[in-house]
Amino acid sequence: MTVKVLFLKIGFLGMTPLIEALLDERANRKDLAIRVVSSGVKLKEEDAKTVLQSLPKEEFDLVVLVAPNSGVSGPAVAWKELSKKRKALVVISDSPLKKSVAELESLGIGYIVIEADSMLGARREFLDPVEMALFNSEIIKVLSVTGVFRRVQIELDKLIRDAGEGRKSELPRLVLDKEVVLTDAGLSNPYAVAKAIASFEIAMRVGAMSAEGLYKVKERERYLPIVAAAHEMMRHAGLLADEAREIEKAGDRVMRAMHLDDGRIVSKVELMDSLETAE
Repeated sequence: MTVKVLFLKIGFLGMTPLIEALLDERANRKDLAIRVVSSGVKLKEEDAKTVLQSLPKEEFDLVVLVAPNSGVSGPAVAWKELSKKRKALVVISDSPLKKSVAELESLGIGYIVIEADSMLGARREFLDPVEMALFNSEIIKVLSVTGVFRRVQIELDKLIRDAGEGRKSELPRLVLDKEVVLTDAGLSNPYAVAKAIASFEIAMRVGAMSAEGLYKVKERERYLPIVAAAHEMMRHAGLLADEAREIEKAGDRVMRAMHLDDGRIVSKVELMDSLETAE
């Protein structure tokens, strides 16, 4: 059976551009059909409604909504509407979604809150396209090395497997904090683990700094250094993630877990190792 998965993207997170690729990194899975519908970077209510009206008519086994600040405005409109129509719905978002988890659970919606996927410093005088791209590149590095991408991939693969075998899914209800490093990053060197935890914690705190510079501080001479500082924090979070990865590479201990074309996972550690079935 081919499992059909719809990714609905409203607005933009660090998770947004790569999430569907996490499930089919070599574009050869035969058990999976993926469709993506997006509003681009906009996330107002009217944007969400426009996207909902343009969804494919076919039925999907799993719908994944990826959006920042998903407890309000357009993203909230989307998940409330989708909950009426879809078999399995999972919302993936950043820290503000924690305020809405009780409502999500009451509607039977799964969720994964990624606290390190922090908001950028979107002040007009600071954020140009290059700065935006650099910030998101650092987030992607953090989410990759600290195990966040792997945890999201594992959770979605479970739902895909259940759908393919005709089982009812138990939807994820997760708030990913620094413990994800210990459970999913696959790091073996304790110094690499420590650097990854530090990376995650710094990235998580960037959101509060960005919010301060965006919403609380009104004077230009004060908010510009604050949002710039938030981006410097994310840069160093990315550097720490990179250092953690390099420690693992130096010891030839990089854990790799790949999809076969039927969706099964194979894994290896040493670069020259043969692949072993993990599930």
